[in-house]
Amino acid sequence: MVQSLDTLVETASQTAGPYVHIGCIPSFAGVKGIYAEDLGKSPLSGTPKGEVITITGSIFDGTGWALRDAMFESWQADAAGKFAEQDGADPAVTGYCRFAADKDSGEFTLTTVKPGAVTTRNGAMQAPHISLWIVARGINIGLQTRIYFDDEDNSNDPLLSRIEQTPRAQSLIAKKTGEGQYRFDIRLQGDNETVFLDI
Repeated sequence: MVQSLDTLVETASQTAGPYVHIGCIPSFAGVKGIYAEDLGKSPLSGTPKGEVITITGSIFDGTGWALRDAMFESWQADAAGKFAEQDGADPAVTGYCRFAADKDSGEFTLTTVKPGAVTTRNGAMQAPHISLWIVARGINIGLQTRIYFDDEDNSNDPLLSRIEQTPRAQSLIAKKTGEGQYRFDIRLQGDNETVFLDI
Protein backbone atom coordinates (compact mmCIF):
# COMPACT_ATOMS: atom_id res chain seq x y z
CA MET A 1 0.00 0.00 0.00
CA VAL A 2 1.32 3.48 -0.90
CA GLN A 3 1.87 5.83 2.03
CA SER A 4 -0.14 9.02 1.92
CA LEU A 5 2.10 11.99 1.08
CA ASP A 6 0.60 14.15 3.80
CA THR A 7 2.44 12.09 6.45
CA LEU A 8 5.91 12.79 5.07
CA VAL A 9 8.00 15.50 6.68
CA GLU A 10 10.99 17.41 5.36
CA THR A 11 14.36 15.95 6.23
CA ALA A 12 16.37 18.20 8.52
CA SER A 13 19.14 20.27 6.94
CA GLN A 14 22.65 19.08 7.61
CA THR A 15 25.81 21.14 7.79
CA ALA A 16 28.35 20.39 5.05
CA GLY A 17 30.80 19.31 7.73
CA PRO A 18 34.40 18.28 7.18
CA TYR A 19 33.46 15.56 4.68
CA VAL A 20 32.34 17.77 1.80
CA HIS A 21 35.93 17.96 0.52
CA ILE A 22 36.35 14.18 0.52
CA GLY A 23 33.22 13.73 -1.60
CA CYS A 24 33.59 16.72 -3.93
CA ILE A 25 37.33 17.43 -4.21
CA PRO A 26 39.04 14.25 -2.96
CA SER A 27 42.53 15.07 -4.28
CA PHE A 28 42.45 18.38 -2.39
CA ALA A 29 41.43 16.42 0.73
CA GLY A 30 44.41 14.10 0.30
CA VAL A 31 42.44 11.15 -1.09
CA LYS A 32 44.37 10.06 -4.18
CA GLY A 33 43.51 7.66 -6.97
CA ILE A 34 39.84 8.51 -7.51
CA TYR A 35 40.38 11.03 -10.32
CA ALA A 36 43.53 12.14 -12.08
CA GLU A 37 42.52 15.60 -10.89
CA ASP A 38 39.44 16.88 -9.10
CA LEU A 39 36.45 17.57 -11.32
CA GLY A 40 35.99 21.26 -12.07
CA LYS A 41 39.51 22.13 -10.94
CA SER A 42 39.65 25.04 -13.40
CA PRO A 43 37.07 27.02 -15.41
CA LEU A 44 39.57 27.07 -18.28
CA SER A 45 40.40 24.15 -20.55
CA GLY A 46 42.95 25.87 -22.75
CA THR A 47 44.04 29.37 -23.68
CA PRO A 48 40.93 31.58 -23.51
CA LYS A 49 40.13 34.71 -25.46
CA GLY A 50 40.13 37.72 -23.15
CA GLU A 51 41.93 38.72 -19.98
CA VAL A 52 42.97 36.02 -17.53
CA ILE A 53 42.46 37.26 -13.97
CA THR A 54 43.06 36.00 -10.45
CA ILE A 55 40.57 36.66 -7.64
CA THR A 56 41.71 36.10 -4.07
CA GLY A 57 39.78 36.51 -0.87
CA SER A 58 38.62 34.97 2.38
CA ILE A 59 35.25 34.12 3.87
CA PHE A 60 34.80 35.49 7.40
CA ASP A 61 32.32 34.48 10.09
CA GLY A 62 30.63 36.96 12.45
CA THR A 63 33.65 37.07 14.76
CA GLY A 64 36.04 37.96 11.92
CA TRP A 65 37.56 34.48 11.80
CA ALA A 66 38.48 33.23 8.30
CA LEU A 67 36.81 29.91 7.48
CA ARG A 68 39.44 27.36 6.49
CA ASP A 69 37.08 24.63 5.35
CA ALA A 70 34.93 26.54 2.84
CA MET A 71 34.31 25.05 -0.60
CA PHE A 72 33.12 27.08 -3.58
CA GLU A 73 31.60 26.44 -6.97
CA SER A 74 31.68 29.18 -9.58
CA TRP A 75 29.77 29.66 -12.83
CA GLN A 76 30.44 32.33 -15.41
CA ALA A 77 30.33 33.40 -19.03
CA ASP A 78 33.36 33.75 -21.29
CA ALA A 79 34.93 37.10 -22.24
CA ALA A 80 32.19 37.68 -24.84
CA GLY A 81 29.37 37.03 -22.35
CA LYS A 82 28.52 33.56 -23.67
CA PHE A 83 28.13 30.44 -21.58
CA ALA A 84 29.60 27.06 -22.53
CA GLU A 85 27.50 25.29 -25.18
CA GLN A 86 26.03 28.56 -26.52
CA ASP A 87 26.70 29.30 -30.19
CA GLY A 88 29.99 31.14 -30.51
CA ALA A 89 31.13 30.39 -26.95
CA ASP A 90 34.86 30.14 -26.33
CA PRO A 91 35.70 26.40 -26.22
CA ALA A 92 38.59 27.14 -23.82
CA VAL A 93 36.15 28.36 -21.14
CA THR A 94 34.05 25.75 -19.34
CA GLY A 95 32.79 28.46 -17.01
CA TYR A 96 32.57 26.07 -14.04
CA CYS A 97 35.03 25.59 -11.20
CA ARG A 98 35.03 23.86 -7.81
CA PHE A 99 37.71 25.02 -5.38
CA ALA A 100 38.44 25.35 -1.68
CA ALA A 101 39.87 27.81 0.79
CA ASP A 102 43.43 27.17 1.91
CA LYS A 103 43.45 24.85 4.92
CA ASP A 104 45.86 27.05 6.88
CA SER A 105 45.04 30.65 5.94
CA GLY A 106 41.42 30.38 4.78
CA GLU A 107 42.27 32.34 1.62
CA PHE A 108 40.83 31.20 -1.70
CA THR A 109 42.13 31.79 -5.22
CA LEU A 110 40.20 31.61 -8.48
CA THR A 111 42.11 32.02 -11.75
CA THR A 112 39.78 32.47 -14.69
CA VAL A 113 38.95 34.66 -17.68
CA LYS A 114 37.24 37.96 -16.91
CA PRO A 115 33.63 37.44 -18.00
CA GLY A 116 31.83 39.72 -20.41
CA ALA A 117 28.40 41.29 -19.96
CA VAL A 118 25.54 38.79 -20.31
CA THR A 119 22.23 39.38 -22.09
CA THR A 120 19.17 38.18 -20.15
CA ARG A 121 16.18 36.45 -21.77
CA ASN A 122 14.31 39.75 -21.95
CA GLY A 123 17.25 41.56 -23.56
CA ALA A 124 18.57 43.42 -20.50
CA MET A 125 22.34 43.45 -19.97
CA GLN A 126 23.88 42.07 -16.80
CA ALA A 127 27.24 43.54 -15.82
CA PRO A 128 30.18 41.10 -15.98
CA HIS A 129 29.95 38.79 -12.96
CA ILE A 130 30.76 35.36 -11.57
CA SER A 131 28.16 33.38 -9.61
CA LEU A 132 29.32 31.61 -6.43
CA TRP A 133 27.89 28.79 -4.32
CA ILE A 134 29.49 28.40 -0.89
CA VAL A 135 29.41 25.56 1.64
CA ALA A 136 31.33 25.06 4.87
CA ARG A 137 30.97 23.56 8.31
CA GLY A 138 28.09 25.33 10.04
CA ILE A 139 26.37 26.39 6.80
CA ASN A 140 23.25 24.23 6.55
CA ILE A 141 22.12 25.42 3.12
CA GLY A 142 24.65 26.46 0.46
CA LEU A 143 24.93 30.22 0.05
CA GLN A 144 24.55 31.89 -3.35
CA THR A 145 26.21 35.19 -4.20
CA ARG A 146 27.95 36.97 -7.06
CA ILE A 147 31.26 38.68 -7.80
CA TYR A 148 31.14 41.90 -9.81
CA PHE A 149 34.16 44.07 -10.68
CA ASP A 150 34.89 47.64 -9.61
CA ASP A 151 36.45 48.54 -12.99
CA GLU A 152 33.25 47.69 -14.89
CA ASP A 153 30.03 49.70 -15.33
CA ASN A 154 27.67 48.05 -12.84
CA SER A 155 25.15 50.90 -12.77
CA ASN A 156 22.42 49.23 -14.83
CA ASP A 157 22.83 45.64 -13.68
CA PRO A 158 19.32 44.27 -12.98
CA LEU A 159 20.35 42.34 -9.85
CA LEU A 160 22.45 45.09 -8.26
CA SER A 161 19.72 47.66 -8.91
CA ARG A 162 17.20 45.52 -6.97
CA ILE A 163 19.18 45.63 -3.73
CA GLU A 164 17.05 47.96 -1.62
CA GLN A 165 19.83 48.94 0.78
CA THR A 166 21.99 50.43 -1.96
CA PRO A 167 25.29 50.59 0.02
CA ARG A 168 25.10 46.80 0.54
CA ALA A 169 25.59 46.28 -3.21
CA GLN A 170 29.25 47.14 -2.58
CA SER A 171 29.61 43.79 -0.79
CA LEU A 172 29.36 42.12 -4.24
CA ILE A 173 32.10 44.18 -5.89
CA ALA A 174 35.64 42.80 -6.22
CA LYS A 175 38.33 45.46 -5.87
CA LYS A 176 41.13 45.64 -8.42
CA THR A 177 44.50 45.35 -6.66
CA GLY A 178 46.83 45.10 -9.65
CA GLU A 179 46.99 44.12 -13.30
CA GLY A 180 44.63 41.15 -13.63
CA GLN A 181 44.34 40.90 -9.81
CA TYR A 182 41.18 41.34 -7.71
CA ARG A 183 40.27 40.99 -4.03
CA PHE A 184 36.85 39.72 -2.97
CA ASP A 185 36.14 38.99 0.71
CA ILE A 186 32.90 37.40 1.87
CA ARG A 187 31.37 38.21 5.26
CA LEU A 188 28.72 35.87 6.62
CA GLN A 189 27.29 38.37 9.12
CA GLY A 190 27.96 41.62 10.91
CA ASP A 191 29.32 44.84 9.44
CA ASN A 192 29.59 44.72 5.64
CA GLU A 193 27.72 41.40 5.47
CA THR A 194 27.78 40.05 1.91
CA VAL A 195 24.49 40.02 0.02
CA PHE A 196 23.33 36.43 -0.46
CA LEU A 197 20.72 35.44 -3.02
CA ASP A 198 17.63 33.29 -2.47
CA ILE A 199 17.70 31.22 -5.65
